[in-house]
Formats: sequence, structure tokens, C-alpha cells
Amino acid sequence: MADTPPLKIVSGNALSDVQKKDLLHRLARIEGQLRGVQKLIAKAEHPDDCDGIAQQMSAARKALDRSFVTLLTNSLVTHAEKAGTVEESIESSKRVAALLEKFV
Repeated sequence: MADTPPLKIVSGNALSDVQKKDLLHRLARIEGQLRGVQKLIAKAEHPDDCDGIAQQMSAARKALDRSFVTLLTNSLVTHAEKAGTVEESIESSKRVAALLEKFV
């Protein structure tokens, strides 16, 4: 399988370039973990193999959960920093709170 070229980071107001790079790096590591899990599943021969597979799947899931929290934290910080007024900051916080309620 050929490696995909790195994604072009577009500057904007959602996240800083550094935050985007960090999240993309985290996701690339998780992608690698998942590829490893796929290989483990393909090569599983004995019932004991499932323990190692489950452990790796759990690690990937936890890493994805941490990435999700990082995304929300970065979003909250970025929007609070860019808010021109207290009202804008409150609205930004409400959007992040709504995301938490929706996805957690």
C-alpha cells in the first residue's frame, strides 16, 4: 500500500496550524496502530491471540478519545483567544459544550 501524501494545512479560525499538525500527527499514529491491529487479526491462530488484539484495539480507542479531547480543548482555547467580546467567548463555549453533549 502506498503512503498517502501529507495533508495541506489550511490556515483559518478553527484551530491554529500547530494544533492541526499535532492532531494530524496523533491521527497518523492511530492509523498505524489500526493497521497493526488488522495484521494481528489476519495472523491470529490461537485463542490467546485475541488478548493481544483486544489490548491493541483498546489502546487505539483510548488514543482516539484523547485526540477528541485535544480537539475540543484546542477549539475552546482558540475560540476564546479570538473572541472580541465576552459574549463571543460565551457563544464559543456553548458550541463546545454542545459538542460534548452530542458526542460524549
